[in-house]
Amino acid sequence: MRRWFPSLLLSAALWALWLVLNESAGPGHLLLGLVIGLAVPVLVAPLKPAGGPLRKPLVLARLILTVGHDVVRSALEVAGGVLRSRRRPPRGGFATIPLDLRDPFGLAALSMITTVVPGTVWSELASDNRTLRLHVFDLPDEAEFVAFYKDRYERPLKEIFG
Repeated sequence: MRRWFPSLLLSAALWALWLVLNESAGPGHLLLGLVIGLAVPVLVAPLKPAGGPLRKPLVLARLILTVGHDVVRSALEVAGGVLRSRRRPPRGGFATIPLDLRDPFGLAALSMITTVVPGTVWSELASDNRTLRLHVFDLPDEAEFVAFYKDRYERPLKEIFG
């Protein structure tokens, strides 16, 4: 059953989206939307990666809370930096972070965390996955930021993904 219908929720969402985008609930659109809704999840199922190992769910919960807190704090800091940019322009710059994390799922999570926190942009990951380059909105001290980033995000991800 799972082979032919890998995700009924996704199928229903695609079917509903088809009907909304076409602004029609005619029999042709109902049938075509149903075919698309059932076919797309089957066709893209091989592209879905296998789930990664998840260890230490309490560390994961703490990391989620930390990232949520940092998103709010960073958004306020970036807004303040923009508002006072005439008096004191932000010192944007690139930070090079040596990585100890090697797990591909952990690196993917680290990239999502970096993307969601305002003021940081994931710029480059070295081909050997040992060095990360970030652009930071206001970077007064690179060494301090690197220590903060590794302690706040990389260390918990290393615990979670091993």
